[in-house]
Amino acid sequence: MTKKDEQHFSRLKWACRRGMLELDVLLGNFLDKGYFKLSSAEKVQFERLLETPDPVLFAWLVGQEKPEDEAFLMIIEKMKNYAIS
Repeated sequence: MTKKDEQHFSRLKWACRRGMLELDVLLGNFLDKGYFKLSSAEKVQFERLLETPDPVLFAWLVGQEKPEDEAFLMIIEKMKNYAIS
């Protein structure tokens, strides 16, 4: 990983730190182990997803609500499948 990649990853790691412990765990674990398996387009969507407010993101991840954006829905499903495995 280049220095630039390391800095980018560090910024993402910081963005995964949330106000809810559950989100910290879900996002942090996915970033550490699942993020690098995503396509470039999916990585962009994951980064956009991190801009979502905590209550909305949590509702999506636990299945209480579904995002209207299909790209978010695909990333949420990948994150849920990763958490289950």
